[in-house]
Amino acid sequence: MKGETMKNFLLSVAVVVGLVLGVGARAAESAVVPGTNAPAKTALPRLVDLGADKCIPCKMMIPVLADLKTNYVGQLEVEFIDVWKNPDAGKPYNINLIPTQIFYDAKGKELSRHEGFFSKKDILAKWKKLGIELKPEPAKGK
Repeated sequence: MKGETMKNFLLSVAVVVGLVLGVGARAAESAVVPGTNAPAKTALPRLVDLGADKCIPCKMMIPVLADLKTNYVGQLEVEFIDVWKNPDAGKPYNINLIPTQIFYDAKGKELSRHEGFFSKKDILAKWKKLGIELKPEPAKGK
């Protein structure tokens, strides 16, 4: 591998190893701490994506999360936690790799997890399988 590629690879390996070993201890302020089933700020189903703004599959998640956040207002809460910028945020979630998406019901109970890139279509299908059918906001006319 050459320079920057090797540096990115080693950084990725270090982050994954750090997460597996449990580096850090604090979840993001608005996150539901796993195991508590504490309700989210709103009584909506919630998707938490743990990733980083520099990892390739995580970057691919950015437009997916933005779309969900924009088009499912009032039906779904979407949160992104950057575990490279805040390494402590990953430990309570016991993630193995990034990106990891965690699906919570409106009461804060974890329903499911997915590791790796997850398309909008697949995320909506997962919610439906979990018994939550989301309908996009109608397009606003000019």
